[in-house]
Amino acid sequence: NYSLLSTICSLIIGVLLVVWPDVAVSYLVISIGVLFLIPGLIGVFSYFSSNGKGEGNTRRMFPVPALGSVILGFWLMIMPKFFVGILMYVLGVLLVLAGLSQLMKLISVRNAVRVPFLMYFFSVLILVAGMLVLVNPFGAAEIPFMILGISAIVYGLTDMLRLIRYKKKQMEEEKDIVDITPIEEIKDNE
Repeated sequence: NYSLLSTICSLIIGVLLVVWPDVAVSYLVISIGVLFLIPGLIGVFSYFSSNGKGEGNTRRMFPVPALGSVILGFWLMIMPKFFVGILMYVLGVLLVLAGLSQLMKLISVRNAVRVPFLMYFFSVLILVAGMLVLVNPFGAAEIPFMILGISAIVYGLTDMLRLIRYKKKQMEEEKDIVDITPIEEIKDNE
């Protein structure tokens, strides 16, 4: 049954994401590397397979973007943690700058308009989130995968309960079915 298989897969994926979120982050970066690598390889191989000739036997330029895609793809696949670190540091700096900017804007307009305390709270929250990302970039990268894993587990369990309830209801309804003789058979027997 497809629903049961889907539910079991969801539970397995959810548990894996919760238990090993760091591995999930690395595999995501590796997958992105593969997505860069494949079209790059196709571009480079198509250049060499055509001997560098285009339409009408004209000389084609070497596909530099394709070669760049191949190099980036290999680099992402070989050093995924490096790229996660860079990305998380950039995100952390952006959050810190956004939080500080928002706080400064709120402070500058507080004489002209009443600024609710909640606005300051959210600005400080953004600032703190940015600092936490800068302090622990890999931990911050794993949180979305853990949330995704927990969501997959909850989905799998609720779908499993739905399947069990549906099957139980279906079995109860099948018990109540009485075998009937079709009208056509009754007419044929007369």
